[in-house]
Amino acid sequence: MDKVILIKYGELTTKKGNRNFFIKTLTKNIENKLKNLNIEIEKDLSRMYIHYKEEDELLLINKIHEIFGIHSYHIAYVTNSNIESIKEKLIKTVQLENFKTFKIKVKRSDKSFPKTSVELAPIFGGIVLKNKNNIKVDVNNPDTIIHIEIREKYTYIYYNEYKGLGGYPCGIQGKGLLMLSGGIDSPVAGYLAMKRGIKVEAVYFEAIPHTSLEAREKVITLVNKLKVYSCDIKLHIVPFTKIQEEIYKNVSPNYVITIMRRMMYRIMESLSKKEKAKVIINGESIGQVASQTLSSMYVINNVTNMPVIRPVACLDKLEIIDIAKKIDTYNTSILPYEDCCTVFVPKHPIINPTLEETLKEEAKINYESILKETIDNTFIYKEEKNYENIL
Repeated sequence: MDKVILIKYGELTTKKGNRNFFIKTLTKNIENKLKNLNIEIEKDLSRMYIHYKEEDELLLINKIHEIFGIHSYHIAYVTNSNIESIKEKLIKTVQLENFKTFKIKVKRSDKSFPKTSVELAPIFGGIVLKNKNNIKVDVNNPDTIIHIEIREKYTYIYYNEYKGLGGYPCGIQGKGLLMLSGGIDSPVAGYLAMKRGIKVEAVYFEAIPHTSLEAREKVITLVNKLKVYSCDIKLHIVPFTKIQEEIYKNVSPNYVITIMRRMMYRIMESLSKKEKAKVIINGESIGQVASQTLSSMYVINNVTNMPVIRPVACLDKLEIIDIAKKIDTYNTSILPYEDCCTVFVPKHPIINPTLEETLKEEAKINYESILKETIDNTFIYKEEKNYENIL
């Protein structure tokens, strides 16, 4: 039986002059995601149709659930746009669906088709009632809605709808660098940033030997889980040991985290300019830890002019955990391997640092040359790379 996946864009249809670009990007992302399947894509400004082989249907549906920019989709039966073909296809398809109550919705995009949508709905409803036992019409709360969409050449019949991820196609907003720590929050922040169309690259700060290779592998696993929702994600690894040790040796303990985060932001700004990224992304959630109070954010953010977005800033921990579980990062994030943000945490970090005091503490270290060395030694992770020389 001829079927297609019928995709509805949702939010993309509000973009007017940019709609073609958005749809073109979505098409490219779908093609990349489904490159190993035998598919053919047709599209217009309101719909996309994916033709596929029947045996690939379940795999195709699973892949579509991982693509941003799709508001909803239907498995649609295709027939010629004449009344007899539509009736014949409707009789066949209702036998394949399980429902007790139904409602008919007709959309007549081809205005030359005889009879209006209002006139056609009861005709098709009568056919369903006649050809399926023990069912009835319920226009208020039906088990299923039978959509009949009549276009110039073909008519599409589909039952109910399946929700997509929504958002914008990955990449339409340009590039952002994600501070990926390995905890619960930052992968969720990366996921939400990608949902708004940002192409994400990850940056991981490690402090070997104070942090372990297991901690790095944990981050690599998180990157691979986020890749499910994106075309690709580069992982930049920052050797943070030297600057972190300088901070720990010279700065007052309660200001260690504040100064450390300021150094990270300086590095992020430099990497963003080098990688032509437009924004820094992190998993800060207001008030969750000492470095994420508004006072701390103000002091830490003071070192950069780059835009910084915090997708989980106003979510509580349980909300973040719910998303982490949904995107399958939670179990990896809770693995007990410390990152450089937790390995040197003092007992009593300052909650409300002042910029004046922060600058005094920062003046205790000659950080500019160390930061340059750190940035110069930052590398992009590759599976085949040999790391023995940095242990």
